[in-house]
Amino acid sequence: MVSPLVYLVVAVHAILAIGLIVFVLLHSGKGTGLSSMFGGMSSAASGTSIIEKNLDRITIGLAVGWAITSVLLMMLYRPI
Repeated sequence: MVSPLVYLVVAVHAILAIGLIVFVLLHSGKGTGLSSMFGGMSSAASGTSIIEKNLDRITIGLAVGWAITSVLLMMLYRPI
């Protein structure tokens, strides 16, 4: 019998995977992309916009969460 905790971790893992796909697709490539349609106030010092920086942070957070849930599933899931 599979623990209810495993079902919860699988649900969180699936949500993180979908979010990670969406946020990776929002990134721009070579100055164009979906992220540029949300505004284009770029900072002069770094050349990247605040939106791009926040998009990077969210994507990294989702990737770390996905990796953590992957390790949790590896430790928790024991098939019969």
